[in-house]
Amino acid sequence: MDASPTTASPSVFSHRDFRRYLSAGFLAILAMQIQSVAVSWQIYSIARTPLALGYVGLFQFLPMMACTIPAGHLADRFDRRLILVISHLFSAIAAGGFLMLAVTRTAVIWPFYAVLALFGAARAFMGPAAQSFVPLLVPQDQFPQAVAWSSSTSQVAVIAGPAIGGAIYILGPAVDYGVCLALFVIIAVVIFGIRSRSVRYEAEADTTVLERVTAGIAYVWRKPLILGAFSLDLFAVLLGGATALLPVYARDILHVGPLGLGVLRSAPALGAAMLGLALGQRALQRRAGLAMFACVAIFGIATIVFGLSRNFALSIAALFVLGASDMVSVYVRTTLTQLATPDAMRGRVSAVNRLFVGASNELGEFESGVTATWFGTVPAVVIGGVGTLVIVAVWYRLFPSLREVDRLSEVTP
Repeated sequence: MDASPTTASPSVFSHRDFRRYLSAGFLAILAMQIQSVAVSWQIYSIARTPLALGYVGLFQFLPMMACTIPAGHLADRFDRRLILVISHLFSAIAAGGFLMLAVTRTAVIWPFYAVLALFGAARAFMGPAAQSFVPLLVPQDQFPQAVAWSSSTSQVAVIAGPAIGGAIYILGPAVDYGVCLALFVIIAVVIFGIRSRSVRYEAEADTTVLERVTAGIAYVWRKPLILGAFSLDLFAVLLGGATALLPVYARDILHVGPLGLGVLRSAPALGAAMLGLALGQRALQRRAGLAMFACVAIFGIATIVFGLSRNFALSIAALFVLGASDMVSVYVRTTLTQLATPDAMRGRVSAVNRLFVGASNELGEFESGVTATWFGTVPAVVIGGVGTLVIVAVWYRLFPSLREVDRLSEVTP
């Protein structure tokens, strides 16, 4: 990557509202990761089948699929700050549900899936409002640095969250869920204190409600640059995602227990955070499209290495590289999406992005659980990594406008 120093990146921290948003985002990811470790370990301990872990993703994705597009429309019509506050309060309610299941020592898994569905719905409204809110907190010329700092800070939380979750799980899952409940309430308070307000755009004239709600889908479909970035990430992570099967690796393949599971889950985030911090200091200046394709290919290769590994250190290294390469894809895709979209459409386009991300992550967890049940855990991960490499080759030919992106700062609506 061709990078050059920038003096703009430190100045994003001079904006009070961006600092509050960054703090809230850090705590939100921290809580989600702590909760995820506890839920996945509990469910696998009860069911002892990879398919049960697959359903963890499915039951979060289904409400997200149903709610995300309408949530994007709401983000363009109402105050995005208040949407974020309400979403985090509902996340706190979900954490309280998990806490009750832990306290009552529930030994069946369907109540966990029910609470996961509620949490997925809260995340559906959270995602579009959060993504479309960031451009309002900093000047446009500082936005790429804001994306890098926001992403890297989130990844630091992804590093700390699983490690904390795995460590305090020793005290019992109720402790994990109690911490998450408190964090989600704190986040709602922090976001409520943000002074910036999003503009409430009036409904477009001569359009139906359905047309307004689905306008983000139509916009993305007309823009090959955005469609290519979204779909490349979707299919690469959908096929190459191995994180859903980490409890299987931790318990049955690497034999490292819940604390080892926390370390494994933290490794991709450590790689992503380190590269994100580097991008915050030295922004990607040239050949951004080619860098995205190259790093998605590295993501696939790292997935294959992890799938075949029987050594704990090698597995951590492979996951580290996997996370670092994925960070470039997130950085380029997020910057392209926001800069190539007018503010009146950002909520709805961000909703489409969130739907793609949800499909790649949560639906990818279900895909991993199903393929692991069919073919075995190791073959499923390796097949997914090979599939990612195939997607890179095909998308490189299908979306020339994406591979030809040079300077991100030159992208405009």
